Amino acid sequence: MKLLRSTFEKNFIEHTMLIALPIMLQNGITNFVNMLDNIMVGRIGTDPMTGVSVVNSLLFVWNLCVFGGLSGIGIFTAQYCGKEDDEGVRRTFRLQIILSFLLVVAGIGVFMNFGRPLVNLYLHEDGGGGSVEATMRAAMQYLSVMCIGFLPFALTQAYDTTIRSYGETVAPMIASFISVGVNLVGNYILIFGKLGAPALGVVGAAMATVIARFVELTYIVVWAHTHAARVPFVVGALRSMYVPAELTVSCIRKGLPLLLNEALWSGGIATLTQCYSVRGLSVVSSLNISHTLANVFNVAFIAMGSATAIIIGQKLGEWGESRSDDLIEEAWKLTLFSVFLCMISSLIMVSLSIVFPRIYNTSGEIRALATRLICVTACIMPIQAFNNASYFIIRSGGKTWITFLFDSFFCWVVSIPAAFFLAHYTQIPIVPMYALVTGSELLKVGIGLTLVNRGVWIRDITV
Repeated sequence: MKLLRSTFEKNFIEHTMLIALPIMLQNGITNFVNMLDNIMVGRIGTDPMTGVSVVNSLLFVWNLCVFGGLSGIGIFTAQYCGKEDDEGVRRTFRLQIILSFLLVVAGIGVFMNFGRPLVNLYLHEDGGGGSVEATMRAAMQYLSVMCIGFLPFALTQAYDTTIRSYGETVAPMIASFISVGVNLVGNYILIFGKLGAPALGVVGAAMATVIARFVELTYIVVWAHTHAARVPFVVGALRSMYVPAELTVSCIRKGLPLLLNEALWSGGIATLTQCYSVRGLSVVSSLNISHTLANVFNVAFIAMGSATAIIIGQKLGEWGESRSDDLIEEAWKLTLFSVFLCMISSLIMVSLSIVFPRIYNTSGEIRALATRLICVTACIMPIQAFNNASYFIIRSGGKTWITFLFDSFFCWVVSIPAAFFLAHYTQIPIVPMYALVTGSELLKVGIGLTLVNRGVWIRDITV
């Protein structure tokens, strides 16, 4: 009860929300506009919507590779900020820039050479009226343009990760607001051919996204380099790309497991979707509708995860390892608060489960299936919030191999075999199949509970 009371103390909530709320708003607005984009594409028809959905499932893998790679370096960044070591932050920022370029080259190479066979893995006829050929055509048109936006996306993440480590979460939020505004207007004009522009469909949707990413990068770069007093790392940050070999090796040692984890975890999610897609194109379309709404409400625990990483990282840098009991208490307070926020999100999501699918220009069968999938997703969200908080707590002390086992290893050893078996060797309908696979997250709760409570993650890696 003491822990529960302290979780809802005014000072704790104010300090946490000061960091989490801007991230929440940023992700919320971004995902809300992405939802509107998805609806706009969905108004064109089921095939374009399905094609874009499949490509976004694949791009999700690359996006999380960027996130994981930069986050591994960001562990050092957060602790350097806690020590007010701006030179240390400056060096980790340079590593993030270098890694961004490497990941951009790798991503474009993979999707330009293997995009079509990857998309084809998700396309299965089911007699529901969808066309595999039309879906493939829309998917490849969308993918070819989206690759142009890889560079601004990666560089923006490098700046955002470093700026947030100083507790400056408002500027990235504003950059995101501007970006989503440009994206939304661009989608309206380019998808449907408004204000004299040609109606470009899925190509227009991709073009609007790419333009918005360049705008977002421009804003955050200009803001950072004109606010050196608030983010001192920018002073001389790009005069050279020098990083001490010792720091580079340390970042690789801590960051590689995170990069592998995000790659394998996001690849696992894509593989799960492929397993579900065996049930037909209508399932892919229904999952797209469900995931689109879920992404809007997932922002609560996703933002809390980022805030948890920042707060715990700063506390580790400031307090060191001697105050382990205080750090564990702080970790539990952040976890409970995250789960509480997610429970509220789940209730709202269920209330919208019938109304939301009706917005799409698709069949009644797909809408009804989407409603049931939304309800299942909403029920699992509080469990995901707990596991997400555990992941970021363990990661904050540099225990990246443990997070690797906790996250992606579980996905590939438990969730994917279960989904593959149910999809290929049973006739179980998609809704109970989806519930069983996502419900396996319950097994991770006990693991996360033990790891966090034992304090195995408490380590100052900048000493």
